[in-house]
Amino acid sequence: MKLFITGISTDVGKTIASAIITESLEADYWKPIQAGDLENSDSHKIKSFLSNKKTVVHPNSYALNTPASPHLAAELDGIIIDLENITEPKTVNHLVIEGAGGIFVPLNETDSVIDLIQPDYKVIVVSRHYLGSINHTLLTIEALQSRKIYIAGIIFNGEENKATETIVLNKTGLKCIGRIEQEPYFDQNVIKEYADLFREKLLEL
Repeated sequence: MKLFITGISTDVGKTIASAIITESLEADYWKPIQAGDLENSDSHKIKSFLSNKKTVVHPNSYALNTPASPHLAAELDGIIIDLENITEPKTVNHLVIEGAGGIFVPLNETDSVIDLIQPDYKVIVVSRHYLGSINHTLLTIEALQSRKIYIAGIIFNGEENKATETIVLNKTGLKCIGRIEQEPYFDQNVIKEYADLFREKLLEL
């Protein structure tokens, strides 16, 4: 199973969700494009959150120096992101692929994050509650569906907001895999607790 983790925007909790899913399935992890924070990248964070010994964290296809939209970060590094150079790692294990920002974050003049999603990927959308998040969530889901990309489910991140969660689930018909509470911190133990909580629904995808 190949799960592509995307968010409705940046900083909505994709990496935490990816860590939970990776730990739950003891899957491999791959972030094709990392922009900025190379000394403490999302791959580094994933490694620090995991307690299983099976996961392999695969190297980024592009590791860019500037925390910015990938197309700009690449330009500042003097390169152009080429989808031909983004090669999925070979593994017999489950694979969790983490996107960058939202699905229309540009990679170059023509391609966006959504173009990284392959036909055999199942997408999990991470939504975080804020004013405007319903609109961003529904737009993300409609854009994925318009390209006939399979959405396996949604994860809500942050304090419960029943009004938001109910309307999103009713309008989309998506399966809710779970909700990540507004935790004071995340470490291996907290990630493992959520991994155990989410496992049954993840294995049904």
